[in-house]
Amino acid sequence: MNTRVGFVGLGLMGAPMAANLARKGWTVTAWNRSPAALEDFRRLGGSAADSVEQLRDEPVIVFMLPDLAYIEDAAAGLFASWQSSPPAAGTAVVVMSSVSPTAVKAFGRRVLEASSGNAVVVDAPVSGGTKGAADGTLAIMAGADRDADFRRLRPLFEAMGTTVRLLGPLGSGSLAKACNQLVVGTTTAALAEAAELAERSGVDVAALFEVLSGGLAGSRVLEQVGPRIARKDYTPTGPAKFMHKDLSFVVDSADATGAAVPMARAGVELYAELKRQGLGDQDLAVVRQTISNLSRTGVLSDAEGTSA
Repeated sequence: MNTRVGFVGLGLMGAPMAANLARKGWTVTAWNRSPAALEDFRRLGGSAADSVEQLRDEPVIVFMLPDLAYIEDAAAGLFASWQSSPPAAGTAVVVMSSVSPTAVKAFGRRVLEASSGNAVVVDAPVSGGTKGAADGTLAIMAGADRDADFRRLRPLFEAMGTTVRLLGPLGSGSLAKACNQLVVGTTTAALAEAAELAERSGVDVAALFEVLSGGLAGSRVLEQVGPRIARKDYTPTGPAKFMHKDLSFVVDSADATGAAVPMARAGVELYAELKRQGLGDQDLAVVRQTISNLSRTGVLSDAEGTSA
């Protein structure tokens, strides 16, 4: 495939992802709201666009912004340009953010309309955190209405990740990411609860996690997030507030299919409490502080009559 790509969003995840593409021979033109990130990217060999609209003729445009509302806002000028002069047939818009499985389908229809049918959307959210983004070892879960679109984009994905799968039509990648976040969010919360219980009982948390890692409780979440929970190190590797959004997508999808998701519903409330406590910009491990605060108050601050 053509190795030119536009990349929108050079945040904690987007910057190392775009850098990997540039290092692996892709011609990457990026846009970011903050100019400092663009300067850093230029030093790595990438190019910078003054606006998202300037990316209109790239064969692939990747969006790595916090949610679809941000993507819609950033792409407004792009869509207006396409409505005046449609892009080349086969243009791909790749949503690599964690977004609503339902909303991304509507976004796909919006792109199709704006481009006079010449551009398609593929959702391809990622898992692996900032370390996986930097190492190029992300898990990439894709949804595409046509297998051919996924096959054409596979080299792009493999420049950023080592586990790349097509899960089904558009929206399937986002549903897979929602399931991923269900496991990550509730497991992190369980580890945080275990840490608080152990410490308040006089047990060393680091020693506890070492023992757990050798048994059935061992997991990648314990391996990567556990040390931060044990040290109470909440330096952001990604804002914890996004877990509330992601688990809300799980609940929305469950409501649409009639699936019971009691763990997800509990997680939504817990991470809503985390945001209410003003901890949302810190690392996901800060859910331990949320639970510590609840241990003092005994109730969720904005949920009447709900015990912690």
